[in-house]
Amino acid sequence: MANVVEVKVGLHCDDCIKKILKAIKKIQDIETYNVDTKLNKVIVTGNVTTEQVIRVLHKIGKNASPFEDAA
Repeated sequence: MANVVEVKVGLHCDDCIKKILKAIKKIQDIETYNVDTKLNKVIVTGNVTTEQVIRVLHKIGKNASPFEDAA
């Protein structure tokens, strides 16, 4: 069963977004990914954990954390 992982990460410029997507595409067993620039949120679905996504983003120098619903 696929997990849906939501991670908060700064999506400030096109370059950052390209870097982030490139890194995410390399994660094994992902099915889909999406970015929400308004919320600075990356959504990844697949056989993947929040920790995996955050680790990959930290490797490229991005400050990523689990996305907490502000509700």
